[in-house]
Amino acid sequence: MPSRPRSGTDLVSAAREAAVAAARHAERSDAERVLPRAVAEAVVDAGFARHFVPAHRGGDAGTTGDLLHAVSAVAEGCTSAAWCASVIAGAARMGAYLPEEGQHELWSKGPDTVVVGALIPHGGATPVAGGWRVTGEWPFTSAVDFSDWALVCAPVPQDGTRVPWFLALPRHDYRVADTWAPVGMRGTGSNTLVVDDVFVPAHRGFAREDMLTGRSVGSGARCHTAPLRLLSGPLFGAPALGAARAALRTWAAHTAPGGGAENPVPAGVLARATIATDAAALLLERAARVADAPGASPVEQVRGPADCAYAVEQLVDTVERLLRTAGSSAQQAGHPLQRVWRDIHGLAGHVALRFDPAGAGYGARLLADATPPGPRTPATTIPGRATGTS
Repeated sequence: MPSRPRSGTDLVSAAREAAVAAARHAERSDAERVLPRAVAEAVVDAGFARHFVPAHRGGDAGTTGDLLHAVSAVAEGCTSAAWCASVIAGAARMGAYLPEEGQHELWSKGPDTVVVGALIPHGGATPVAGGWRVTGEWPFTSAVDFSDWALVCAPVPQDGTRVPWFLALPRHDYRVADTWAPVGMRGTGSNTLVVDDVFVPAHRGFAREDMLTGRSVGSGARCHTAPLRLLSGPLFGAPALGAARAALRTWAAHTAPGGGAENPVPAGVLARATIATDAAALLLERAARVADAPGASPVEQVRGPADCAYAVEQLVDTVERLLRTAGSSAQQAGHPLQRVWRDIHGLAGHVALRFDPAGAGYGARLLADATPPGPRTPATTIPGRATGTS
């Protein structure tokens, strides 16, 4: 694995190479419900595992914008591979909230260590001398089959209540149960991570609230100090953007032989779908710029998640329209368009991409900031001209 820091240009360029491998194995990934080894290695070699690793740990401490562009590039080859690329980047970012000793242990073999995250509190962590005994099952853990470490979220007893903490586990401390058999996103291998009464030392844990609010340890990079809500939308929305672009390309190749550019019906469908995809990209890119900025206003913090969820809704509708207009042959098993259709519907169900809660938060903020309209502002007088009608 490479050890030098990569620039955003390096990552996007390498992502395009990974997309070729991902596309070559996309049908196999879908059938086997996990990424083939060659694809997993291409994703790691491209630099996704190290993208958000702190610089003092040999990582890139990269930007959300670069990750958005790189992940969407991989998704043009395979949505599942892109999802895995994005989530291992996001999970490695969480390592920056561990105490320094825990970080040293996590990245002792280098910044390309593949970390996965089980984000919903499950199982249990019993306090013992020097740490916790942990037992439980964490379903829907994407990329777990080729992981080196996992950060699992568990409720930890604290001051008479139970507080969500993340606990870092090396690969030999957990096993994988084959439980992932969905309609779409099948290649993500989002199986169940199982832990059977293992000891986790105190230096391998941190409160979930630290990660949510951006209280990192030893790194002042914006990717570690930004609140999670600013990063989640671009991180999970990026695969949808690339998937929609793949659908556009596939639809055009599928339709052109029977329609041709002179036929206004497919030409209009393609134009509308392209514009909608470009508009969604602008929303995702704006959210990524806000995540990378030194700070975000209260309204920006709630606008970003709503923008990203709305963008993904538009991408789902776009792919839906493309499949409906492609005819029955595009719905046959093995056709890439139906696979993208299944994938984008699958990923849109992720909690970070649901518009109703995100939109309600943004709308409430807009209402709170609204002020009653005041008197009309007089027209600005341009020097040398009289006001009024001419």
